[in-house]
Amino acid sequence: MGQPVVHFEIIGCDPATLRTYYGEMFGWEFQMADATTDAVSQPGNYGFVDSATTGGGINGGVGGGEGYEQRVLFYVGVPNVEAALK
Repeated sequence: MGQPVVHFEIIGCDPATLRTYYGEMFGWEFQMADATTDAVSQPGNYGFVDSATTGGGINGGVGGGEGYEQRVLFYVGVPNVEAALK
C-alpha cells in the first residue's frame, strides 16, 4: 500500500508573484508566517495554504525569496522515516 502525500511547497525567487499566480488560478488563500526552516523560505515570506482553500486537498505552502532555487517539494507521510530511507 502506498503512503500519502501530506504537504507540498512551491519555492521560487519571487514568492509574492507565485502566491498571486496560484491564488488567482486556484482560489488559494495564504496565511503569511515563517516557514519551518530557512532552507525553503526567507523569514516572514512563506504563505501557508490551508486545505480548506485547496478544495479539500492537502495543506501546502508557497515561499522562497531572492537566492532560493526554484523547485516544487512534496512530503510523504511514512510510519518510520529511517526505515523508509533504507
